[in-house]
Amino acid sequence: MRVLPEPQWRTRRRLHRERVARWTVPHRERRRCGERHPVLDFLFTYYGHRPGLLERWHPGPGVELAGDAGEFLRWPGYRPTTSGVCFDPDGLAPVRRDAARFVLSLLRATAARPARLGCFGLHEWAMVYRADTPRHEQLPLRLGRTGTDAVVAAHPLRCTHHDAFRFFTDAARPLNATTPTRADQVANEQPGCLHATMDLYKWAYKLAPATPSELVADCFELAVAVRELDMRASPYDLSALGHPPVPVETAEGRAEYARLQAGFAERAAPLRARLIEVAELVGGT
Repeated sequence: MRVLPEPQWRTRRRLHRERVARWTVPHRERRRCGERHPVLDFLFTYYGHRPGLLERWHPGPGVELAGDAGEFLRWPGYRPTTSGVCFDPDGLAPVRRDAARFVLSLLRATAARPARLGCFGLHEWAMVYRADTPRHEQLPLRLGRTGTDAVVAAHPLRCTHHDAFRFFTDAARPLNATTPTRADQVANEQPGCLHATMDLYKWAYKLAPATPSELVADCFELAVAVRELDMRASPYDLSALGHPPVPVETAEGRAEYARLQAGFAERAAPLRARLIEVAELVGGT
């Protein structure tokens, strides 16, 4: 057990809040003004982790918070010590530990597979294929409706992520190489998938308060960068928002996408490994 004196853990908590404020504060302001951001709002609406929860700081296991740390006893898994409080995974409810075991099995299986880089981000195109209205109505389609449909028809769909595939249009689903389902998620997930990389943020906060908040922030920061590529490679025109397209309808665009995709998979690997360690502590090996 590593002891953090009160001034140290209060400083870490403040620095964490300041770090994530670059995303939480503008999101709250947009929400207050009724504005939408097609790139960044996704990380708060789809994942459903409120800004206040992202700002909340937890030290993770193996750390004793010395001094006046009684406020942490409000959260599950914390217990008092002789000189403060600490997080003890044994104090979590069985349902939380069961969830951690699922996360552990998924992350281990994903980490054990090679990255596949041949999807070229066409999942976003498949979500508007032959649709009457696009998902992001406020954004124009770069190639128009006919051109967008032509790209989907001309390129194979190789989506492996259930939570992307389930938003495919009815016309696009038969075009995908496989039919990923929730039941076979552990069998299908692979580290090259942008959505699997973004989901590291989801697993980080699902494991909280066992996850050190600095690790949650690392996963969120990576998810922001991945989401930007996700939308730059989409059929939408986001140039007015400062996001030039990655034109995956061209050979050059597909090569750029695969290069960036591989870089994100490499960045995700150590974060996934750290989350596996947290899931092992909570759910058991």
